[in-house]
Amino acid sequence: MNTKCIVVDKQLLQANELQLANEQQLAAQAKALAHPARLRILSILVALEKSGGCLNSDLVSELGLAQSTVSEHLRILKKAEFITAEAMPPKMCYRINKKQFELFSTLFAELYR
Repeated sequence: MNTKCIVVDKQLLQANELQLANEQQLAAQAKALAHPARLRILSILVALEKSGGCLNSDLVSELGLAQSTVSEHLRILKKAEFITAEAMPPKMCYRINKKQFELFSTLFAELYR
């Protein structure tokens, strides 16, 4: 296999402020998704969303993790804005934030444009 390495215009390699900001946001969101437990939480919330509900039950038994660990995963997902939390005493109601998933998808797709 003979592959040539071509020289490109250095301007093609330059990023503007918006591109850099989008890349930073995408990296932060990807980091929030980079744990199997958080992906599991999101899968549960997507299934509940499709049935018109929200999560206000105990995730500890579902995930088999300590309460503090589950709380930390939820905090990370909220910080990345993948989920929202609404107080419904005595518990919280967690929901998927569809707009954030759409934004993540758009930012990710822009990498290959």
